[in-house]
Amino acid sequence: MKVLITGGTGMLGRSVHRRLVDGHEVRAPGSRDLDVVDARAVEATIAGWRPDAVIHCAAHTKVDLCETETDRAFAINAVGSANVAGACHRHGAKLFAISTDYVFAGDLDRPYHEWDATVPRTVYGQSKLAGEEAVRAHCPRHVIARIAWLYGPGGPSFVHTMRKAGTQDGAALRVVDDQVGNPTSTLAVADALARLLDHPLVGTVHLTCAGEVSWFGFTQQLAVIFGFRRTVLPCSTAEFPRPAPRPANSRLEKRVLRLHGLDPMPAWQDDLGRFALEFPHG
Repeated sequence: MKVLITGGTGMLGRSVHRRLVDGHEVRAPGSRDLDVVDARAVEATIAGWRPDAVIHCAAHTKVDLCETETDRAFAINAVGSANVAGACHRHGAKLFAISTDYVFAGDLDRPYHEWDATVPRTVYGQSKLAGEEAVRAHCPRHVIARIAWLYGPGGPSFVHTMRKAGTQDGAALRVVDDQVGNPTSTLAVADALARLLDHPLVGTVHLTCAGEVSWFGFTQQLAVIFGFRRTVLPCSTAEFPRPAPRPANSRLEKRVLRLHGLDPMPAWQDDLGRFALEFPHG
């Protein structure tokens, strides 16, 4: 299968490329080689190479920066997705578009499933939802894969930041304990996407790991695995205000995988253990 990965030099794009390259013909241009906001460039790339599938990883993912870079956020996440979706439809490629838990309000008392109402509360979430809507409108043959709390080889990610801080000397680390989600590695997402390439599924699917934990609880596990020197203490979201509000509930139910009888996502603890074993230096 011929697979094009947009945002191919990003954290997720690198893992997807690594996972697929042995069994498929893969091209993974970074944003400097393929700017998804440039409709003509997207059209030329997809029309010229005619991939069987496009995995659309390119995105503006700096959540706080999106609050001030509103135009850039919508240009990349919404217009860019529309450009990719339209070209995929015109040239027969199935589109796998990456989205996020930030399309939800984050205030439910249970995990969000794929049919729950989307009510984004940040520019990042709004722009990613606009991208989802563009994919649905312009490319019927699509999979929208929502992910959250992502980390992976090479970073940047919460895991890399906390590991660096925790293995240095210093005062106790204070980590938010009232936000809950599903930590998920790019390795797990890449495995799931590889399986979906050969499946007729269309629509929206959640691809976060199984199980849930707070950022504080996640950091406690990181401290055990990587041998932190510093103590880890819990704190509240209110103690660390950010330009973009973080959802208290980022938990995603994998209902679509279950209903289609597809392999479940791994437990987040097992996924983290695999990451630490395969990439001991991050």
